Amino acid sequence: MAVTLYLASTSPARLMLLRQAGVEPVVIPSEVDEDAAVERHEAEHGTLSPAEMVAFLGRVKAEAVVEAAAEASEVLDGFVVGGDSAFEIEGVAYGKPHTPERARERWQMQRGATGTLHSGLWVIDHRGGRLNGATGGTTSATVTFADDITDDEIDDYIATGEPLEVAGAFTIDSLGAPFIQRIEGDPSTVVGMSLPALRRTVNALGGSWSSLRNR
Repeated sequence: MAVTLYLASTSPARLMLLRQAGVEPVVIPSEVDEDAAVERHEAEHGTLSPAEMVAFLGRVKAEAVVEAAAEASEVLDGFVVGGDSAFEIEGVAYGKPHTPERARERWQMQRGATGTLHSGLWVIDHRGGRLNGATGGTTSATVTFADDITDDEIDDYIATGEPLEVAGAFTIDSLGAPFIQRIEGDPSTVVGMSLPALRRTVNALGGSWSSLRNR
């Protein structure tokens, strides 16, 4: 029997990943203020590592979608998945740069360097319109950038607008790919969500990947 996957994210990369894997999710933005959520959590529980932070935000996004649906008396019947990503380099986590100036600084720092892309995942089993369970975690992959990237190439890439709204200011599946020297780990983790981790998580909750693909 087909089961609905609700994606608590507006990320085009996560949507594309799922569609390429044969899953057509229902997209529901979480409307979470990520910075405020992290600030409140750290004030109560201490500083989050980059890996912990993306796992926390993935959970917050998924739970926010479930809570909003309940408040609106809407029924979610399926799995709700939330995700978040951050790129860690030299112990510092970087999200989306948003501005060309920040993106340029990132690329000048990243050129020839190796960092770790962390992707958090949280899945809520809401089949039957009720909470049946939830679990998640973080996957990580290392990314090494080419050391011969010129300033002109950086400026041209930034001018496309692509790196402004992606974690770490780069992609591996689009215009940023020519500047990536090596990846160690699951490529979909770097794109935005680990598909193997999602499959394992859905299975752990008693579902099946095949049921998601049969929609």
